[in-house]
Amino acid sequence: MFRPKHPTMPQPTGTVTPPAVVEPTTITPGTPASPPASTAPAPPSRPVVQLTPGTALALVGGGTAVVLVVGAVLVSMLLAVAVTAASLAICALVVRSLVNAQHRR
Repeated sequence: MFRPKHPTMPQPTGTVTPPAVVEPTTITPGTPASPPASTAPAPPSRPVVQLTPGTALALVGGGTAVVLVVGAVLVSMLLAVAVTAASLAICALVVRSLVNAQHRR
């Protein structure tokens, strides 16, 4: 009952073909490709970013919003931890007083 039963592998039926023989091939070296003609590199054409007062104000406002949201999330997590710790401390005091009261009787 507790011994596993492994399925038995049936014997193959029909004709079995032997594996094909693989013969090594020779590698013939090709002619090396000539390097391309060098051309003068093009000057980098990066767009110039210009900060206007409107975009600077938008960046400051966006950064302020991100800081406020992250701060609110962190403060709420800290508050949740503080509330949990306080409730656990109160529960521990109640259980301790119940145990002490039971031993006095």
